[in-house]
Amino acid sequence: MNILVNLRAGFFEYPALAPVFELLAALGTVRQTSHDTADEFRPDLAGADAVLMWSWPAWTDELLDAAPNLRYAGHLDLGQAGAQVALRRGLPVSISRHGWSPAVAEMALGLMLNLLRRQSDYHALMRVAGEPWVRSFPTGVDPQERELTGRSVGLVGLGHVGRRLAELLAPFHPTLRVVDPFVPDAVIQAHGATRVSLEEMLHESDVVVLCAASNSGTQHLLGRSEIALLRPHAVFINVARAALVDTAVLVERLQQGDLLAAIDVFDREPLDGDAALRALPNAYLTPHRAGGTLASALRTLHWLVDDLEAIMQGRERQYPLTETMLPSLDA
Repeated sequence: MNILVNLRAGFFEYPALAPVFELLAALGTVRQTSHDTADEFRPDLAGADAVLMWSWPAWTDELLDAAPNLRYAGHLDLGQAGAQVALRRGLPVSISRHGWSPAVAEMALGLMLNLLRRQSDYHALMRVAGEPWVRSFPTGVDPQERELTGRSVGLVGLGHVGRRLAELLAPFHPTLRVVDPFVPDAVIQAHGATRVSLEEMLHESDVVVLCAASNSGTQHLLGRSEIALLRPHAVFINVARAALVDTAVLVERLQQGDLLAAIDVFDREPLDGDAALRALPNAYLTPHRAGGTLASALRTLHWLVDDLEAIMQGRERQYPLTETMLPSLDA
């Protein structure tokens, strides 16, 4: 078995990931590459029986024509176009993108608590001895410092991230509203949530979390009219994709000072040094770190190796790509 692993060089250099590549080496002859373009990738495909990679270069008929021996493709993530080509051509594909979901959900919960309780603000103020001490309780308490327990929370997307977040939220007993046209009612109800329209969710939620894919159906899902529906002093969190939101309109709303936002994804990454978001004290920014833990990397790679071994042994794979998954993939 000739196994081509096409990932960023850091995957091969990080000692903690070495055991995964040792498992691969026990399954066949491994070639490691870090190609970004189809032209770079194509020559190495010719002799590959299996490939492990991220989502790029995206599969095309031309690429698959250059891989006559390919029996398996394992992806950390995959876009809709490449997925459709692979499915149409009958290539067995496994996808481990949901291995990032636990970390993303935990990050969303942490950001939620941080904005409601102002932990980052207090930390920064105490670093410079500028913190406000409550001299008169409770009159000195900021009413916008709030508990999560019992809050109204709205989720855009109840895929793997949304479902894990719903589980993490359960001890806080929220009123949970969900916007997701693809998830059955039974799944929504099983997570203690109610399906509502986007407009109702935005208007009724104290906390709104975006955890949906970015595709033609979600491009600028939140534009001017939708962002205007957010409650005064609502908490808005995006751990999904920047394209779901009209950033310019979100900045305008944040400049009014009546909204708190935590944003982990941006239209342009790295974020420009002079980006308007950086100047807003009510915008809490993280550099696309929600899913990026070592545990996520290990989990997603192990799943793909497990499915490769299943292919070799004639067993059923645990993480196969299917037609029903296409709406959950980024365009």
